[in-house]
Parts: sequence; structure tokens; C-alpha cells
Amino acid sequence: AQGHGAKGDNIYEFQIEFLEPVEPKPVCRVTQRQLNITVQKKESNWWERLTKQEKRPLFLAPDFDRWLDESDAEMELKEKEEEKINKMKIESRVPKDPFKHLKKGYLIMYNLVQFLGFSWIFVNMTVRLFILGKSFYDTFHTIADMMYFCQTLALMEIVNSLIGLVRSPLIPAVVQIFGRNFILFVVLGSLEEMQSKPVVFFIFYFWSIIELFRYPYYMLSCIGIEWKPLTWLRYTAWIPLYPLGGLAEAVCIVQSIPIFSETGKFSLGLPNPLNVTIHFSFLLQIYLIALFLGVFVNFRHLYKQRKQHLGPKKRKMK
Repeated sequence: AQGHGAKGDNIYEFQIEFLEPVEPKPVCRVTQRQLNITVQKKESNWWERLTKQEKRPLFLAPDFDRWLDESDAEMELKEKEEEKINKMKIESRVPKDPFKHLKKGYLIMYNLVQFLGFSWIFVNMTVRLFILGKSFYDTFHTIADMMYFCQTLALMEIVNSLIGLVRSPLIPAVVQIFGRNFILFVVLGSLEEMQSKPVVFFIFYFWSIIELFRYPYYMLSCIGIEWKPLTWLRYTAWIPLYPLGGLAEAVCIVQSIPIFSETGKFSLGLPNPLNVTIHFSFLLQIYLIALFLGVFVNFRHLYKQRKQHLGPKKRKMK
């Protein structure tokens, strides 16, 4: 090497003939203080000395911070072997799931199918409204079949949580899925008068946008991939979309109450002598309160998840 010392620029070199063969390509690392050269033995065994000549060269001195005698080296090797054996014992105690790959494949396919379904809904609605210039009023008749399929399939999320296939909490899943299905199947599906209202467009649109980020995130998580922009969207997009979706559902309920009152649909008449009728419109008013409570439950759950995934990382104290 060429270096600048007390006597100016000089070329420095040295030679060491090791006791036994070493790997021909040493690893060199230059720092501000020194040059580190790591030479690897060809065979991992204990040497009586470093060089073939019995007398150590004058320029050669041991680094006592890294020095090991033969007993220390044997102890270190023994500790590493014991650590490896203990690790294997611990791993052997953990029961292997023979259906692990099957479960992962099922979850990937489920999330993929849901993503494709809601993507179709979102693209179809966007193209029809903004490119073809179609009105809000025919949304239900063109989109309902696919929405029925996706929301019926979403019931599997409750099953997955119940059987422990996913670690998602059960209550938020139940609140969201049963709330959506109540709006879709009971309110919109049973009243033709509601199917042509513009609020249907906003309900379907907000639902589909939320799922465009949620299902791809879960699908990638199944195979251990995290894409940071998608993670950010998954735990941020709900902030404006959930209130807007909840508001659209509330408007749908309010608009349906007079229709259910007028038609008496789903109302329950009790037999004499009570002669009392429980109007379905009254139950809808109670459901309106439950709707906002459900939005609050999901908000709280998603806020905790957002702090967990996007919040500042806690530093461990030494």
C-alpha cells in the first residue's frame, strides 16, 4: 500500500507465511484509523502458532481484545452448538400445521376474488358516470348483482375470524358486514322505490373505493410482502371514506322510512287482545342510532390499527 508517514510518501508491504493453508482472497476494509485485512483459514482447526517460523516477527502483535486460547475457542464452539440444539428443540416443540399452505392459498384467493369484484364495481361505475354520461338512477340495476356476490362472500370474513384463520377481531367485522348487508338486501333489495335513488350510487362507490386498498393489502400480507404506499392508503383512506359512507347509508335509511311506513312492509302485527303493530319504520329509526354506534366502533378499531402500523416506532431503552 502507498501511504504518507513521518518520512513522506512510501510504499508499505509485509509478508506472512502462515502455519497452514488459508483462503486466497482476504477481505479488506479501510477505515479512517486503519486498514483491516481478514484472512480465513481453509480448515477450521486450532493452530499451535500463526506462522511457520517459530519466532514471531517483530512487527506482529496480537489483538488481545479478540484473543482466544484453545480452551476459550472450544468453549465458544460448544456454546454455539448448544444454542443451535436448543433452537432446534424449541422449533420441534411448535406443532407444524399440515394445512398451512392450503390456508394461505385460500386467503390469497379470497382476497383476490374480492379485489377483482370491487374493482369491477368501481371501474364500471366510474366509466358509466364520467365517460358514458349515464345517470345516477340506474346504478342498482347495473351493479347490484356483483355487489350481492361480493357482500355475500364477505360473510366468510366472520367465519375466518371465528375459526382463527385470521387474527382480525370479530366485532368490527360483524358490525361492518351485517350493516352493509342490511342496507343492501333489506332496504335496497326489498324496495323498488329505493333502487332508483341517487344515494345508491354514493353507497356503492364509497364501499368499493375502501375495498380497493383493503383486499390487496391483505393479499400481499399473506405472502409476507409489505408495500408502504399501499399500507399508508389502507390505514388512511378510511378517514374520509368511512364518514361519507356512513352518511350515505344514513340518508338511505331516512329516505326509506316513509316508504316502509306507507307500505307496512316487514311490520309485525301482534294478535289480540294486544292488537299492537310493530312498524318496521320504527325499527329503522333505532337502527339509525346503531348505525352511528357501528361507525364509531369501526373508527376506534381502525384508529388503533393506524397507530400500530403508521405510528412512530418506540425505541428500546438500553
